[in-house]
Amino acid sequence: MSGDAALRVGIAGLGTVGGGTVALLEAAPARLAERAGRPIEITRVSARDRWRERGIEIGGYGWCDDPLELARAADVDVVVELIGGSDGVALELTRQALRHGKSVVTANKALLAHHGAELAATAEANDAVLAFEAAVAGGIPIVKSLKEGLAGDRVERVFGILNGTCNYILTVMRETGRDFADVLAEAQALGYAEADPSFDVDGIDAAHKLALLAAIAFGGKPRFDAIHIEGIRQVAAVDIEFAEELGYRIKLLGTARLTPNGLEQRLHPAMVKKSAPIARVEGVFNAVGVEAEPVGLVMHEGRGAGGGPTASSVVADLVDLARGNRLATFGVPSATLADHEIAPMSAHRGSYYIRLMVLDQPGVLADVAAVLRDQEVSIEALIQRARNPNQPVPIVLTSHATIEARMTAALAAIGDFATVLEPPHMIRIEPD
Repeated sequence: MSGDAALRVGIAGLGTVGGGTVALLEAAPARLAERAGRPIEITRVSARDRWRERGIEIGGYGWCDDPLELARAADVDVVVELIGGSDGVALELTRQALRHGKSVVTANKALLAHHGAELAATAEANDAVLAFEAAVAGGIPIVKSLKEGLAGDRVERVFGILNGTCNYILTVMRETGRDFADVLAEAQALGYAEADPSFDVDGIDAAHKLALLAAIAFGGKPRFDAIHIEGIRQVAAVDIEFAEELGYRIKLLGTARLTPNGLEQRLHPAMVKKSAPIARVEGVFNAVGVEAEPVGLVMHEGRGAGGGPTASSVVADLVDLARGNRLATFGVPSATLADHEIAPMSAHRGSYYIRLMVLDQPGVLADVAAVLRDQEVSIEALIQRARNPNQPVPIVLTSHATIEARMTAALAAIGDFATVLEPPHMIRIEPD
């Protein structure tokens, strides 16, 4: 294609994001054409139900009962895959479109987290582009920032709040003092959480996004299987209360960094200093921070989900394709994507918050301190509530930096004490 010939788009999936993409492309075609250098036109669409009411007009587009038709259609230059899922039709459509030399724009983080390296190689082999700005953090242009704006920098760490549902739940828990189950039920009633919330609250959704960020930041293949994943079900209101007292906020945080032990990728609740920029990101918002040399810390914040913000990122990729911008899927040629050594979580070095529920008896704290000493774990701060002899009381402590294997060994030993009434609860503390 050359000159002012239109970029012809086929869209598979007309749900919230697909409908938002259609609406955005139709809202101001002249402005988009001016920015893209040529028109961007929808030629074909496909979805499960042709006659469903979506609030958009699709009668003027060619209809495909089978989304795989888009991969072969002569009047489609770019396939927008918004079906979802890591396998099945979404995977086959992406593969076939790329093999036919058609570029693909997708919001499908699960697909890329599991098959990204294969699909990147297929795209390059067929002179096509695989673009996925919408797959990570909704409307935040973090993929473009890493691949272009920070291309000259050496990334040292990428981290972020990557799931709005979890951030909303933790925010409301902090603001109201209510427990997880109660706030989750409210989030479901408000439409912020799915009827089956496990994909969000157990960390899977955020981990898919972290795999993609790590791949771009460190020039490696996406490795979802190598991510240490913990969700937020075990975060209690009392932990959020103690965090506030200690000067922290609890966030579900994804972090990737290269260490002497390999690439560390972890997704779990974390305590961050109240003064840290990411601590102030509340509600359904997402945020991604990049620490790089020489630029330093760069923060990106915005809405991480929803039809409008995600469609905005889909259209941004289409504008890039219309302009002729052809970046490698993960920022470097697929043949050079590294197979990084994976750092075991046991080798992680950091500080920890520990909450114990113990019987208030003489010597309990001394026994706990002795185990920590034997594992070379140093206590930084300690909170013990008022005495309540022979009754359950919480003890909270924070540690200086130590190796996780030492901390887990210490907690296993402490958990065996007859005076410790519940399994010790641990939350990692992030550095300033």
